[in-house]
Parts: sequence; structure tokens; C-alpha cells
Amino acid sequence: MAEGDSPTVARRRVRLALREAREQADLTQLHVAEAMEWSLSKVIRIENGDVSISPNDLRPLLSLLGIRDRPLISSMVADTRIARTKQREAWYQTPEFREGLTEATRKLVEYENESTELRSYSIYYVPGHLQTPGYAAALMTRFEDELSTGQIGRRIEARRLRREALLPRAASGQAKILVMVDESVLRRTIGGPAVFTEQLDYLAGLATNGTIRIRMVPFRLDAAVTNNASFDLLRFSEGEVLYRETGLGDEMIEDRGATAKHRARFEKVWIEAADEEDTITFIRQQIAALERGDHNRSSRART
Repeated sequence: MAEGDSPTVARRRVRLALREAREQADLTQLHVAEAMEWSLSKVIRIENGDVSISPNDLRPLLSLLGIRDRPLISSMVADTRIARTKQREAWYQTPEFREGLTEATRKLVEYENESTELRSYSIYYVPGHLQTPGYAAALMTRFEDELSTGQIGRRIEARRLRREALLPRAASGQAKILVMVDESVLRRTIGGPAVFTEQLDYLAGLATNGTIRIRMVPFRLDAAVTNNASFDLLRFSEGEVLYRETGLGDEMIEDRGATAKHRARFEKVWIEAADEEDTITFIRQQIAALERGDHNRSSRART
């Protein structure tokens, strides 16, 4: 147990230790449920982090899993108590957001609030935690046939709340944000010239003042980029998680092998991509081109 750990970090440490111990004992979740006289869903929810295990449940479970080391047991019990600390309900756990956001997205937000480093790679659009309200709204209109008006509104609001929670931490040095985007992200005029210009200007400002580091993967670069999904890597003191998103869904992955492969790929392409200075210059050039286009259209409209 690390002093000052939050319930989020403590709960993650407990559930990962329990899952690893179960796998080492060659037991399935069903085996554990039957031996403990629990429902299978309870075991799944504990290992997924949807609920925190109580100290009274933890001790017999550790015995079942063959964990006898007293210091380890004491540490896990202490973590369990921290994990069950009563906190004010987070906005992303309220009924309206539980209905409007996927389970993986809610976990992403929870981990964002606790991470010390966030690396984002995006191939289609600006990452959610950096989207302006206008850009987010324009993006969400693409899903009108899949989401209700209420769900769209809550997802737009969620982006604002994420941004307001994360960026001050980055500006103060509590968290590091590295963003890598495909060149198409900085060219695709989602929302039209005015909305997209505002978004680009916002990104350039964050990069210029040091809140984020951003690099572009140019079209001309023959790099080993991932071509099937955008992803976020969130780092904590004792590990890392992976949030991966495709056009059809999203998922939170905590497998060490998968996170290590994504980190290695991110770091390889980060070195090969356009550096921060060149990326900011490119963004400013895009802004200038959009503004010239608006001016030309306005001039034609007046004649």
C-alpha cells in the first residue's frame, strides 16, 4: 500500500492481485464463485473493478487462493479499506452518465483523474479530452442514428468535464499529456471551417504553453502505425492501462502484454513523427488556410 493512494488506485491493485492469484491457482471465476458461495457475477464485478470487495470477504478468498503471506494479506486488507472509502459520487457514476456513457468510457474517466501520464494516439479525430464544445457537438451529430439526443448531450458534456479535470493537472505538472495524431486529424474540417479553426487554435495554444506535447504523423511517413484503432495509455505508479476505441465500440484493457505492445509502438512512432515545433507550425498553417478560405467565401458572397 502506498501512502496517499486513492480508492481508485487501491481497488485496482486489489482486484489485479486477486485475478493473478486465481489464475496462478488454476481456478476459474466459476470455481471461485462456487467455493465462496457467491454468484458468478459478483466475482466478475470484483475482478472488473465494478465493486470493491469487503475485508470480511477478502480474508476467506485469500485463503482459498492459497495466499498465506501475512504482510501481503495485511497490505491487501488495508488497500481494501481504502478502496471502500466513501467518496462523493463522481459525476460519471451518476444515473444520467451511466446511461449515456459506455462502461469502458466511465473507467477511462476514472483512470484519467488518477493517472500521472496519458499518451493518446488518434487516427480519425482530436482525442475526447482535448475537444472543444463545438467540435465535440459536430462530431456527435454523426451518431444521430445510433444515439438519442440525451445520450449525445451527455457525451458532449462528458468531454467538457474531462477536459476541465485533466488539463489543470497537466498545467500544474501533476500529469503529463502526450498526444500523437495522424495528419488527417489536423485536416478533417469537422464542424466546418469556423468550428475546426477554433479546435486547431485550442490545440496550438495548449501545445505552445506546455500543457500538452503534440506530434503529427505525416502522410509521407512510412511508419509502423496502428491502422485499426485509436488508443490511450494511462500510467500509474505501479502499472498502466489501455483504452482502445474503434468505430464500433471501445474497451478497457489491463493485460500487461497488450499495454506493453501499444506503448512500444507509440514510442517508436513518436520518435519518427514530426516534432512538436513542426507540428505546431503545421497547425498554424492550417488555421491560416482556413481563415483565408473563410475570407474568400465572404468576399464572393458580398459581390
